[in-house]
Amino acid sequence: MTAATQGIELIVQGLEILGVAVIGIAFLYATIRGFVDIRQRKPAAYQSLRVVIGKGLQLGLESLVAADIVRTVTIEPTREGIVSLGLLIIVRTFLSWSITVEIEGCWPWQVARSGRA
Repeated sequence: MTAATQGIELIVQGLEILGVAVIGIAFLYATIRGFVDIRQRKPAAYQSLRVVIGKGLQLGLESLVAADIVRTVTIEPTREGIVSLGLLIIVRTFLSWSITVEIEGCWPWQVARSGRA
């Protein structure tokens, strides 16, 4: 393995660790904040919990997609790797859109028209 490949692999591992850390920290933060909001009897505690967890998931997924792209394009540029990357991106894009719909209550392209921009 060349020094450049090892460096790129370290970058990929860093992106993966970052993605997992963002998801974990967002979940922990949202849970603590949710318990505080519930204890203070805030009416939108559950909605706030869902929004923070959803945004953390989206940010973490973006980092994981970036890691997959870098790995596939630079380290493993095989046909199977590219097909796997395409499928991963499709699944993660679907997840991201689902999270957006869950948070916003509408499709991503409808946010500007609904006045929530």
